[in-house]
Amino acid sequence: MVLAAVRADLVEHGYDSLTIDTIAVRSGVHRTTVYRRWRDVGGLLTDVLAEATANIWQPPDTGTLEGDLSAINREIYAALTADPPITTALIAASFRSPGAARALQAFWTDRYTRCRPVVDRAIVRAEIPADTDPHRLLIAATAPLYHQLILLRTPASQALPDQAAHDAAAAATAGAFTSQ
Repeated sequence: MVLAAVRADLVEHGYDSLTIDTIAVRSGVHRTTVYRRWRDVGGLLTDVLAEATANIWQPPDTGTLEGDLSAINREIYAALTADPPITTALIAASFRSPGAARALQAFWTDRYTRCRPVVDRAIVRAEIPADTDPHRLLIAATAPLYHQLILLRTPASQALPDQAAHDAAAAATAGAFTSQ
């Protein structure tokens, strides 16, 4: 109830309007309870991000590296273009709250760890060199989405997730992400 209020308020009013008092009112919880449990807005944002890390999400297994990367990218695209834009609001808040920044970094670490089997499977299938660096490959596959939608803040074609996956898979096949 409280974390749902944080997500809704963050999307509707932004980080600057996010306060313990507004969250207490919105969630129907007494403000001292919110203060006692979370202490500040950073604590609330930390728990919102921790909640996302605690889910059971696993990357898809389509049978090919390009297919797996495309499926991951389509999920990212959906999250970054969702209405309400909670993912982008949380990313923006992480630049203003040290607690949220640490929680977001933990979230990314978790996601890259969970996605490592995509690269491991591609190595087993001999699609890419055995010494491919999973982190570098996964960043290369997903970065165009964040760049276009978050940094440039411009609409991206729905083809972008598949194109970025194709480009990263082709580069990985050519050995672009091997350990150095």
